Amino acid sequence: MIKKYLAKIIAKDNQGLQLISAYCSEAKVKISEIKHLPKNKIFLILLERFNRDSDKKNLKIHSICKFEFVDSVKSKNINQNDEDSVLKLLAINLLKNKENYSINLFFSDNAYITLSTEIVEVTLEDQNQDI
Repeated sequence: MIKKYLAKIIAKDNQGLQLISAYCSEAKVKISEIKHLPKNKIFLILLERFNRDSDKKNLKIHSICKFEFVDSVKSKNINQNDEDSVLKLLAINLLKNKENYSINLFFSDNAYITLSTEIVEVTLEDQNQDI
């Protein structure tokens, strides 16, 4: 029996967030699979990303990227009514403004989402992989 180990990365600073950004680069995201839970201060994205660490570079992995302590979410150039639309995540970056942080998710076609947060806590957790 072959064991499959699913990755889990927790970022609490810019360096960790850059690692998650690298793993998620070129991941596909359906609009319907982006969720903001304002009461819980959580922002979730279900990603279909490529395996970056194996010989099987074309192996797709389904992962959840969870952002915690999110105070507000803003998006631009994303039609939230077109739930079947698919975006390609290009990069994630972190900016500090006074006491808060802005986490920016950059997508293809000049679309982006900005999360405002006081604490950086981002988890990338693999759910399964296609064989």
